Amino acid sequence: MPMTFSWVATTLNTETIPTNLGFVDSFRFKDSSRFVLGERLRVFGHRTKKGRSQKVSWCSISSPSSASSLITSPVTGEEEAAAPVSSEQRVNSVVLKQAALVSERLRSKATLEVKPDIVIPGTLSLLSDAYDRCGEVCAEYAKTFYLGTLLMTPERRRAIWAIYVWCRRTDELVDGPNASHITPTALDRWESRLEELFQGRPFDMYDAALSDTVAKFPVDIQPFKDMIEGMRMDLRKSQYKNFDELYLYCYYVAGTVGLMSVPVMGIAPDSQATTESVYNAALALGIANQLTNILRDVGEDARRGRIYLPQDELAHAGLSDDDIFAGKVTDKWRFFMKNQIRRARMFFDQAEKGVTELNAASRWPVWASLLLYRQILDEIEANDYNNFTRRAYVSKVKKLASLPIAYTKSLIAPARASSPLIKA
Repeated sequence: MPMTFSWVATTLNTETIPTNLGFVDSFRFKDSSRFVLGERLRVFGHRTKKGRSQKVSWCSISSPSSASSLITSPVTGEEEAAAPVSSEQRVNSVVLKQAALVSERLRSKATLEVKPDIVIPGTLSLLSDAYDRCGEVCAEYAKTFYLGTLLMTPERRRAIWAIYVWCRRTDELVDGPNASHITPTALDRWESRLEELFQGRPFDMYDAALSDTVAKFPVDIQPFKDMIEGMRMDLRKSQYKNFDELYLYCYYVAGTVGLMSVPVMGIAPDSQATTESVYNAALALGIANQLTNILRDVGEDARRGRIYLPQDELAHAGLSDDDIFAGKVTDKWRFFMKNQIRRARMFFDQAEKGVTELNAASRWPVWASLLLYRQILDEIEANDYNNFTRRAYVSKVKKLASLPIAYTKSLIAPARASSPLIKA
């Protein structure tokens, strides 16, 4: 199932990505946050001319580190079945932790501008090239998102590009052209590689950009690990008994991106909202976008043998897996879909409450994502709920019309009072 770069981006499509771009042979640093004592970089291949498609070597996961075991967290692995609380409560514990980390970092007045003490000749140029490559990938595969990031400060813009590329590469492991060859062990290696880059030892150019980002901003590793856990779920799970299970999956593959991105986007200085409430709004947008993906792609997923719909709610509507595979629009299906769309819109409503609390320069891409995804739900309804053989999409005209609306909304300052996000 394609994941969503929820808090800042549009859909991550599953088209085949070219893989013959020159990849860095080694981009390792003993201390990435300061880029000190770097080993020699050897780059193969060439850059394409401006305006040409950027070819990317995505998922080389032959990390020098040994494969790691499943992560241990409030929302991972074997604890999933034994947890006595709901998925929403478990995810909320992660949200609270992330918000607390950011609040602590801000209270300590830690700088978001990490300057290198010792600069190896050419190192900063290579890092700049790494960020530029990430920007080219965003421009190629997420045009609306990319345009929105251009309003951000250069530091925030480059950091969001780096996060986007890591999320896309992670998604391509299970939904890309090599997905049939991906095993749990391969994902373990990818997680080990993630841990390496967080420790300042990036494996390639794209990792180097993210390694620099997490050194500059209060970004925690847990949401990244949780996204990898979502990829593991895709390998072992093709059905979801109820919405509690589906909610956890949506958090893993989409809600996590909001937690990654908020520390970079920043909260408006004049915001009176709690950090936790802003994180919850970011999470809600990720859940809403992923639910929209699921409802849009029912037919496509069914043809791959996957059903990302709550089994108990299907049964309550008088439907079964056979009905999904048959792909016929009936009154029962319309009834079921109306309820699913209503739920997705509820999460969009929750998300809207937090967008205005973000840093002013970061709001436009978030509003654009929210408005465009909400329109996909409208298109499903316009197709008479036929998401088996008709793909709901927003036309270019409607997309373009949404951008000035999103920009206008992004100019609205945080509320001073009477908002559910305001600190008590």
